[in-house]
Amino acid sequence: MLRAAGVSLEQLLVAREERAGRQAAALAHFDRPLVSLTIVMPGPVKDGALPRRVLAQALHALEGSLRGRRWRVLSRQVLWRNTGPEALYVVDADAGLLKSAALELEDQHPWGRLWDLDVIAPGPRILSRKDLGFAARRCLVCERPAVECGRSRRHPPEELLGAIRQLANADYLGSAA
Repeated sequence: MLRAAGVSLEQLLVAREERAGRQAAALAHFDRPLVSLTIVMPGPVKDGALPRRVLAQALHALEGSLRGRRWRVLSRQVLWRNTGPEALYVVDADAGLLKSAALELEDQHPWGRLWDLDVIAPGPRILSRKDLGFAARRCLVCERPAVECGRSRRHPPEELLGAIRQLANADYLGSAA
């Protein structure tokens, strides 16, 4: 059984810098857009059975979407870190179309709200939901924009984790029936 431990803010910042370094290296090497996949996991514990199950579901959905569009994956890196599981895909596709496909997964898959699929084009340039005319993501607990609730810390981590568990378990149990 996987025992998860909390991570410090310093560890999270180091992980973020390392991820940015991997992204920059991939962009420099391939000169093609990439998808940086992380999961939404508030609080100090970023690894464990639930985060790994959420990332595994995201990997399956993303790879199915890429295959269905016949986009070639030039590089794939999946890391199971104590600061949270993450993945990096370099894809031979138009960055705008790739971002649209990522947004479709985030908005239409039952677990999509638990994924953060950033698309970064060579330059580097991060494509946003707003760039493509998509609405801001909604909070896991209420209907306000997620960024608004996150910045104000409107909901405690325990409430957010409860919403994540409910969403993941409801879909997981529903798919088993």
